[in-house]
Amino acid sequence: MIERFLAMLAAERGAAANTLAAYRRDLEAAREVLGDPGQADVAALEMLGEAWSALAPSSLARRCSALRQFYGFLQDEGIRSDDPSPALPKVRARRPLPRLLSRAEVERFLNAAETDAKGDDPAAVRLLTLLELLYGSGLRATELVSLPLAAVPRDAPFLHVTGKGGQQRMVPVSTRARQALSRWLVVRGGLGEGRSTSRLLFPSSGKTGHLTRVRLFQLLRDLAVRADIDPQRVSPHVLRHAFATHLLEGGADLRVLQTLLGHADIATTQIYTHVDSARLVELVNARHPLAGNPFA
Repeated sequence: MIERFLAMLAAERGAAANTLAAYRRDLEAAREVLGDPGQADVAALEMLGEAWSALAPSSLARRCSALRQFYGFLQDEGIRSDDPSPALPKVRARRPLPRLLSRAEVERFLNAAETDAKGDDPAAVRLLTLLELLYGSGLRATELVSLPLAAVPRDAPFLHVTGKGGQQRMVPVSTRARQALSRWLVVRGGLGEGRSTSRLLFPSSGKTGHLTRVRLFQLLRDLAVRADIDPQRVSPHVLRHAFATHLLEGGADLRVLQTLLGHADIATTQIYTHVDSARLVELVNARHPLAGNPFA
């Protein structure tokens, strides 16, 4: 039943490979406690609260969401006549604000990458290009590493990106990122066999495949050390958050931001309004004349 459920997500909802893998992990975790989750009754689901008591609220909420959708699927398919999901643990997971880098920190990050890439070392030029596209265009890690060469236009300053669920969008590329891309296209064959003939923008060391998300993560954290930034605060998604937050601070419209980020629902984009509000509160508390002595 789990396999049929995942096949439905892929076929009908266009779920991405990473999304399917996450659902699989959550349902397999349920199977470890319940046995066959498709056969579990209300009493069995009530045991999950204790079994998963050590989980963070967000993790618990995600697993319960996967099970609710799974039981909805079983009902739609006529496999079950009842829905036991109301017995799942109740949790209100407050969505955390994304980790952020300040503009000054991003500038240090970029400066470190530019220093490394002053010569023609292909690895350094590649990292600069990756960084410019993450922060300059707000791409997801998977979108970035899997870009085909054909996504890079010759004249128009846009990338053609395939995002979650196979949705396509055009993403503007900054002048800095275009310059880095031009340098990378010249030297990308210098990192090993098969690079120059690959149809991928960031090919792996083999003859097929692209740079992995894990490797991108490692490269960014190594660069963070050289830029004197705590590497624990750095990831591809943190740079995507910085792109969105800094655009919003600069006056970007929320709908425009939704399009640039490839969010299907603007509610997902609205998290950045909370980030901006938090920044304003911090500013008032730090700079207002009465902030240090409210009773003066």
